Amino acid sequence: MIIRRSASSQQLITQPEHAALAARIMRQWDDTHFPESSRKTSILHAVEQHDCGWAAIDETLIVDETTGQLLDFLEVSDAIKRDTSSRGIEQLSSDPYAAALVTQHRLHVYRRYAEHPEWRVFMADLTAARDAYLHAAGHISLAELVSDYAFVRAGDLASLAFCNNWADVDPDGCGYAMRLQGTSLIISPDPFGGRTVEIEIDAHEFANQSFSSAADARRAVASGRVVTLRGFVTGAPSPPAA
Repeated sequence: MIIRRSASSQQLITQPEHAALAARIMRQWDDTHFPESSRKTSILHAVEQHDCGWAAIDETLIVDETTGQLLDFLEVSDAIKRDTSSRGIEQLSSDPYAAALVTQHRLHVYRRYAEHPEWRVFMADLTAARDAYLHAAGHISLAELVSDYAFVRAGDLASLAFCNNWADVDPDGCGYAMRLQGTSLIISPDPFGGRTVEIEIDAHEFANQSFSSAADARRAVASGRVVTLRGFVTGAPSPPAA
């Protein structure tokens, strides 16, 4: 779950909805930045489904027992992060290249845990799964997979910036700088060929409060309202070389 917090309210955006927005953004990239290839359909499938494993958790909701606060995707336990990863990858098994890309995504975003004892077996299993899915996808090299993964990460970061209201986002290997100014997400170098693209996503909004249980939180969400967050994504030229 993504949670936009303000002084008076919270807005909840599910991880699958965030991923769907990521795919909508990537479909607007021009062919210069996101070229046509035999793998493009699977790349977009990976972008759109990279967080499908979170659906059950987003529906259930996770509440901190001490504070009574809802927890977002960064705040939940490591066990939940591992479980949602495995669940989501398994759901993509019918598209092995998409599954390999989403497995690479988990290896990338959780790389900081690689040497943690409780993560070592999981990371090793992810690596083996990625390689198996890549083999099943046909004659595609690991280098090509890593190159294609940059598109998955770019879409993920663009959507995360908008959904979380993050002012600045580290490119994190995708090759694009992103910043949010008001409701406009600006990406550099410009992948849209000078166009400005409208984007929107629904969020469940309700007043700030603490909860006695996840069931209590679900009742609050159900009694709240759905709001549509609207904005724009556009490109900025690369700065001139020094």
